[in-house]
Order: sequence, then structure tokens, then C-alpha cells
Amino acid sequence: MELNADFTQNVVVRPSDNGWTPSPMPGVDRMMLDRIGDEVARATTIVRFAPDSAFSPHTHDGGEEFVVLDGVFSDEHGDFPAGAYIRNPPTSSHTPGSKPGCVIFVKLWQMHLDDRTHVRTATDKLGAVPDATRPGVHVAPLFKDAQEDVRLETWEPGARAVVAAPNGAEILIISGGLTLEGEALEPWTWIRRADGHAVELAAGAGGAKLWIKTGHLVDVRAPRV
Repeated sequence: MELNADFTQNVVVRPSDNGWTPSPMPGVDRMMLDRIGDEVARATTIVRFAPDSAFSPHTHDGGEEFVVLDGVFSDEHGDFPAGAYIRNPPTSSHTPGSKPGCVIFVKLWQMHLDDRTHVRTATDKLGAVPDATRPGVHVAPLFKDAQEDVRLETWEPGARAVVAAPNGAEILIISGGLTLEGEALEPWTWIRRADGHAVELAAGAGGAKLWIKTGHLVDVRAPRV
């Protein structure tokens, strides 16, 4: 399967324009954003776990990165409520599920295969610093290496700023709302900017919280199956 698989193209996917697709596991549905492959895939997806649902134990040969958007996600490593940011590197394994139900934004097969860095961050306990070049924007770093820069940004109500996109950028609206090119975007909207141009955004009356990754779209690979 290929979905938004041309990584030279800019993409905006809104939840209201998408739909849920059942996964092979009962009670687990997916809203696919981009994908190269079938069940083993390079993929960006919003995944919804019904209460008391789970996946079978599995290994992430290409690594897994996710943000808990709602509910509580659980595995052998703990219980992770909304706001948790997790990186499970290549060769890591777990049995994911949720007792109360949850929604996560997850990226698969998008790490260096020699990466072994585990990250488990409760973002609600992170401090954020004002961005000196973008008034009204506060930044909390999540992860950075030679390939990518991952962070949370909190935009004050009405803030207008740009997100630089050298070597590509992805933006997920976690909460609040943004305007892009005059169009209002709802929570859980995903933006991929592949052309290297900065993304000009304006926060709505309630402000916005964003997950942002930059610098990572220059070497896009499909998984080895």
C-alpha cells in the first residue's frame, strides 16, 4: 500500500476529511496519514485503541515514535497518559494496549537502524522557553540528533509565526487550532511540508499546542520486508 508516499509533496490531512480503518487486531483502528508497505510499513498514523484492546507482542525492527493524544496507553514499560512522548528504537519490543482506551499519533520505520535511544517523556512536566525570534511561541525540546529535531511548541492565542522547514517538516496540531493559508485547521490535523519553505501559521483564539519534527525528509526509506 502507498499513501502520500511521494515525500517531495506537501500534504495536509484533517481528521474530518479522513476515516478510521480497522487494524488486524479487534478494537484497534487506524487513521492513516502516510504509508509505504502493508502491515510492515513505513507509516505515520493516528491509532485508536478501544477500552481493553491490545496488540500482540511484537518487535519494532525500524523503531517507533509516538505521542499519546487521549486516554492512557500501556505496555510493559508503564502507563502513559495523554501528553506522553515515547521513542522505542529499532530492535525494541513490547505489547501495547489500553485499559481505558487511548489515541496515539505514531511513526514507524523512521529511525536510523543503529539508533538505540529510548525516550519516555511526560510532556506536561516539561518546561518551555520563549522563542526569542517568534513572539508568542514557547518551545520544549523532545529529541534531537544529526537527522531530526523534535519538539513541542505552545502558541499563545492569536500568535502569528513561521515554522522553518529545512529538509522537511511535519506538524501535528495536538490541541487548539491554527490557520494555514487562510484555512482554519482542527486538532489532530497533520501537515507535511516537503518543499523546504517555511510554514506560516496563526494560532486561533484558544492558542495551540503543536508536535513538530524537522530535518528528516531527505532520506526516506521503506522497510526491508
